[in-house]
Amino acid sequence: MKPKVLHLIGDKRAGGSNRLVKQLVESKLSEDFEFLVLRLEEAKPQLKSIKPDIIIFHYPCAWKYLVDLFLLKRSSKVFIYDHHYCEGFEREQVPSPFRFHLMLRLAYSLVDGVLSVSQVQRQWAIDRRLVSPEKVKTISPASVVDEMLKIPAKNTDFPLIIGAYGRFARQKGFDLLLKAFALLPPEQFQLHLGGYGPDEETIEELARELPQVKLLGTITDVPAFLASCDAIAIPSRWEPWGLTCLEAKAAGKPVIAAAVDGLCEQVRDCGLLVPANNVEQLADALAALPKQNLEAWGKAGRNSVINAWEEFCDRTQAFLEQAIAETKNLKISK
Repeated sequence: MKPKVLHLIGDKRAGGSNRLVKQLVESKLSEDFEFLVLRLEEAKPQLKSIKPDIIIFHYPCAWKYLVDLFLLKRSSKVFIYDHHYCEGFEREQVPSPFRFHLMLRLAYSLVDGVLSVSQVQRQWAIDRRLVSPEKVKTISPASVVDEMLKIPAKNTDFPLIIGAYGRFARQKGFDLLLKAFALLPPEQFQLHLGGYGPDEETIEELARELPQVKLLGTITDVPAFLASCDAIAIPSRWEPWGLTCLEAKAAGKPVIAAAVDGLCEQVRDCGLLVPANNVEQLADALAALPKQNLEAWGKAGRNSVINAWEEFCDRTQAFLEQAIAETKNLKISK
């Protein structure tokens, strides 16, 4: 029988951890593992019958989940895959670092291990003494980018089309991007912005006086959207990893990103990093794009992620096999 891996997902959005797990379940790893994907409230009454070998907890850690983590650990090995917290999140969203750190220390202490999405996130957790180094392992997410890798190079012309997409929420910093576009000449730069979310009214209001901005709603065909752009902007206030950056690079698009968290690991020789929350410097970076070698940046970015999905699957498989082997050895020793 295949080992059972239970993914606990609370995120209903099309992107993020939900999309990652969906692609993982449909990957080559399904030949070796039986994947189950449930919400926490669905899984708890079924744990005795499911008998998972490993539980991977994708929810953002919170005080309300501490008892659940304790009870889950009684049924199986449990690992927290932390897609959510990082230095940028702490800086922007946490009013009481002491209380936040205490919650994470308790959550991480209750489980067998923590999976971080970037080396920067891992180091932040270690530096804050949230988890011991030997207990946290980095497996950076990826996505299936075959269609994006096929996108041909685009002949750049004016106006330069800058693309951005994602959830309309404070984290993503699209309000900053719109304010930066207000400082750029409209005959030279256009913004194609796709997405949805709680900040839609704010985004629409900021875009109303900017004729060079097109709001596209939810992006259903990401490869087609990326093909239409000359570069991709990622102005996030925090970003533990950032799949949008990986997808943009796979499409051969230069990236202008905020210098936060996991984005700092991804933007190397393929674009520009700008200080977070700085509208003027973001506008300056965008204004400088026509002087840059966009083609070279695009090629460098694409070359860096050609095997990203395969490498992610290989790292995940190695982790699961090791964790399951340790579980079997523990049962034998008992």
